[in-house]
Amino acid sequence: MIRKFVLTTGLAMLLAACQAPVSSVVSAPVSKPVPVCAGGDIMMQTTLWFGLNRPHGAAITPQEWQNFVDKDVTPRFKEGLSVYDAKGQWLGQDGTVAHENSKALMLIHGSDRTSQASIEALREIYKKRFAQESVMRVDAPVCVSF
Repeated sequence: MIRKFVLTTGLAMLLAACQAPVSSVVSAPVSKPVPVCAGGDIMMQTTLWFGLNRPHGAAITPQEWQNFVDKDVTPRFKEGLSVYDAKGQWLGQDGTVAHENSKALMLIHGSDRTSQASIEALREIYKKRFAQESVMRVDAPVCVSF
């Protein structure tokens, strides 16, 4: 019994010696990636992913999608945009995997408050209008020249 106690205590002391003291742990500073541009300007690329299935009822029609682009997206991003057809899957709040046709909307814009507010407005409009749980947003700094 004493031998077991000595071995257990010795092992615990040995393992404790392997831990770094809290004061010596240094975390790396968090920084945003900055692209190095061979030419052009640093801008932001935002891609929004819109599901085309409604939770209840018919899928969002091509005409409904185009109306959203014409009346909601274009006035906010007159400089231009790109739309891609996509097929995606995602895990819903109910725990089931949903498969659906989607649209990817790519925007190139400055890093300003107006652009950020416009992007968030589009996400909210779409979610409310088409009863969506979410609209995924992906942002990345990019080098752009025209």
